[in-house]
Amino acid sequence: MRPPPRARRLIAPLTAGALAACALTALPATQAHAAGSVVKVTGGQGAWQLTVDGQPYRIKGLTWGPSPADADRYLADLKSMGVNTIRTWGTDASSKPLFDSAAAHGIKVIAGFWLQPGGGPGSGGCVDYTTDTAYKNRMLDEFPAWVRTYKDNPGVLMWDVGNESVLGLQNCYSGTELERQRDAYTAFVNDITKKIHAVDPDHPVTSTDAWAGAWPYFKKNAPDLDLYAVNAYNAVCGLKSAWEQGGYTKPYIVTETGPAGEWEVPDDANGVPLEPSDQAKADGYTRAWGCVTGHQGVALGATMFHYGTEYDFGGIWFNLLPAGEKRLSYYAVKRAYGGDTSHDNTPPVVTDPTVEGDAGAVPAGRDLVLSVRAADPDGDPVGYEVLDSSAYIDQNRNLASLPFTDLGGGRLKVTAPDRPGVWKVYVKAKDGHGNVGVGTRSVRVVPPPVNGPDLALGKPATASSFQPGYGDCPCPAAHAVDGDPHTRWASDWSDPQWIRVDLGTRTAFRHVRLLWEASYAKAYSVQTSDDGQTWQTVRTVTDGNGGVDDLDVGGTGRYVRINGTTRGTGWGYSLYEFGVYG
Repeated sequence: MRPPPRARRLIAPLTAGALAACALTALPATQAHAAGSVVKVTGGQGAWQLTVDGQPYRIKGLTWGPSPADADRYLADLKSMGVNTIRTWGTDASSKPLFDSAAAHGIKVIAGFWLQPGGGPGSGGCVDYTTDTAYKNRMLDEFPAWVRTYKDNPGVLMWDVGNESVLGLQNCYSGTELERQRDAYTAFVNDITKKIHAVDPDHPVTSTDAWAGAWPYFKKNAPDLDLYAVNAYNAVCGLKSAWEQGGYTKPYIVTETGPAGEWEVPDDANGVPLEPSDQAKADGYTRAWGCVTGHQGVALGATMFHYGTEYDFGGIWFNLLPAGEKRLSYYAVKRAYGGDTSHDNTPPVVTDPTVEGDAGAVPAGRDLVLSVRAADPDGDPVGYEVLDSSAYIDQNRNLASLPFTDLGGGRLKVTAPDRPGVWKVYVKAKDGHGNVGVGTRSVRVVPPPVNGPDLALGKPATASSFQPGYGDCPCPAAHAVDGDPHTRWASDWSDPQWIRVDLGTRTAFRHVRLLWEASYAKAYSVQTSDDGQTWQTVRTVTDGNGGVDDLDVGGTGRYVRINGTTRGTGWGYSLYEFGVYG
């Protein structure tokens, strides 16, 4: 198996696949009536091929992202790319429009069935495959029922049981128990395979996992699989060697591949995975297809990742057409599969943006100037869009569009995010013809400097409440004045709540800084007191939005208190920093 991923890993190689983990809809009552194709794995050791109705068939595919109901909207485009196969992660009642449209467009479907804990690292649903007979019996009933429903649909190519569960079981078990579970899981895959074969002898059955580490388990416990299936991104060119060294006696297909994933790249200067450039991603698809086709007689094709329109953190990393806009990678796949690109208008080629100044210390809420170059191969005028993502701060994968000023010469000025931490910044270059180039980089946002000493640093602090144990807690009041931006005070989840610091003597101050965690105050007051009993309000805030609150507020007192009256979230109040400056 590939090594356990870093804990911060945000992208598993199944951006769209995770959707298939949802519960299946009601089981079918009737059987499809159309006559399907007969698909076989033929040949012998090292000289296999896939045949459809007796004719050789090499899988030139993409994983499928849109809704099955939108199949007619996209499949003609896939056909124009030279694609003959798409892969899904789940099969149920909603799949029929996809099968039907695929058949109408001369495309086949590798139809997936989801097993827990699918999707490798970070996935949930820990099943005990040695004892949970109820779960296993339910799957043994459901999967063959859907096979019976769709086996005669001419859109079906083969059935694919599971996705990265051999890898994903490491999130549930360890040591000898992990090995027992992996053996039990792959034996269960074999049980499903036999039941599918009994229902449908005319379509092969495979099972997908990550890299070649699952193959020894399948070799040992799943002899009824017709072929193996594997997800391998930057490591795809090592599959041939792994297959030869493992002494395997079945061919394989690659069910996800493409450019290097987040778990395969080095960290950048801000300590987060360095996203490949658009050109490097396009080259990654070309390289992957070359390595698949280079394993003649064993690798029977690939469904590269990902024909998706999702417009988020993972969508920018992998999708060929996020938000429907075509990338350099789209055209690289089209060329690899023999599609006609001679009349295509292609995307701007973008350099990854640079930051004027220190990208490792960008003051929160201040001007941030990005420098980017975009050259359009067709001479089209280029328009820009700037976006950011807080995925490495709070795992929010959404992208937010930022207002910007075009300073000319590829210099774009935006306002830096108000929340400290490492942000991803994206610059999109559009050509007006449905194409887009994307450049990315990270920036580390830090609180702006404040002149003068922090009078609260290391002083005694108390609060109305604190979280004694939850996530990274205990989170006492003292954590807000310890000078460590990674520790925090966190209150109970109710209003009102307060935190105060004892400056020791009656002291004049001129500035208060609050560095909020995600649980911020929408409304609060800054108050002073000489005795800790009678309080004077020196500033009231009613429109707080979290991040950094820099308040030029003067006051005098021994005690300074933040009195929260309205929370900005359903959680409590939480401060990384409560600074009082003289």
